[in-house]
Amino acid sequence: MLGIDPGTNLLGYAVVEQHGSLRRVVEVGVHKTPAGGDAAAKLRSIFECVTRLVDAFVPQECAVEAPFFGKNVQSMLKLGRAQGVTMAAAISRGLTVSEYAPRKIKKSVTGGGNASKEQVADMLSATLAFERESLTLDATDALACAVCHLNQGALGAVGTKSYAGWAGYLAANPGRLR
Repeated sequence: MLGIDPGTNLLGYAVVEQHGSLRRVVEVGVHKTPAGGDAAAKLRSIFECVTRLVDAFVPQECAVEAPFFGKNVQSMLKLGRAQGVTMAAAISRGLTVSEYAPRKIKKSVTGGGNASKEQVADMLSATLAFERESLTLDATDALACAVCHLNQGALGAVGTKSYAGWAGYLAANPGRLR
């Protein structure tokens, strides 16, 4: 299971294995995109990072945190692009992609949708036995996204959006093709 917290400057990622009820964090970290204002270079870097992760760890599924709705339209557009490139990279490697709202992730991990990022990180640290201080909140957000997906128990759980490929994405989003 690959969890991604997409961002234009920092992309959090986590790979989690589950065998029965046991979960193991395989890899967790942050990818920094190139500094500067070149949006295309940042998006290319995100795409390459996600495809490298998929090629290296061979997950079957990818969970992506959906952007939260803020007041700054430019920030939302940039986050949407990062999320779209993340999803495209995973889909291009044959992964099923599920999208989760931040509140759903927080509720799944902590039991409360209004939990702080720090509370989410603390809960993950306690349940998955890793040193929270060694990770940024972008990394723990990606880990939370992966855990949220695993907590759902099955693809297609209520409140998720899953796409098995481009055809599935376009069927679920007919207005996106022009």
